[in-house]
Amino acid sequence: MTADRSTADHYEVVALASSAGGIKALTEILGALGPDLSVPVLVVQHLDPRHRTIIAEVLTRRTALRVKLAEAEERARPGTVYIAPPDRHLLVGPGGTLTLSGSELVHFLRPSADLLFESVAGAYGAQAIACVLTGTGSDGAMGVEAVTSRGGTVIAEDPRTAEFKGMPEAAVGTGSVDFVLPLEEIAAVIRGLVETKRQ
Repeated sequence: MTADRSTADHYEVVALASSAGGIKALTEILGALGPDLSVPVLVVQHLDPRHRTIIAEVLTRRTALRVKLAEAEERARPGTVYIAPPDRHLLVGPGGTLTLSGSELVHFLRPSADLLFESVAGAYGAQAIACVLTGTGSDGAMGVEAVTSRGGTVIAEDPRTAEFKGMPEAAVGTGSVDFVLPLEEIAAVIRGLVETKRQ
């Protein structure tokens, strides 16, 4: 990692993005992060907007972290997982204040990982970790470039082992990814990054 990429003395947020195959991937990562994570986790999982989602309830049963659908104007708190509601973009601003937007689709998607990552880059700079998991399409690729440009750290699930390789492959193709990892190693690396920079 280059010197300018480590200007922050600690991390303040983790942002995860997934699509097809994402519930399984999120379950594995969130379940392995442990109950005492010192940063909030923001999640974009592409969901069918025509149906009420139970993703928060499903993930709650598999992690010690608190899991909830994000609400507008709430402040992201450590040890809590905030999931973008169906058909709403999830954004974060200064101080960790969350915003939900019904603005136009991005690459035919709402919520958009690109918009989440871009807002995380703007709000947290080098204190951000962004992670692209399994999924079809290329959502997240523009966003990881924004995170990198602000000095943040980017992780991608290894496309060779991802259930659906489109999203992680597009992210890796940008040249902006710091770690390309099999799913089962991602949580340990996130914890290691967060804890190391806080010591």
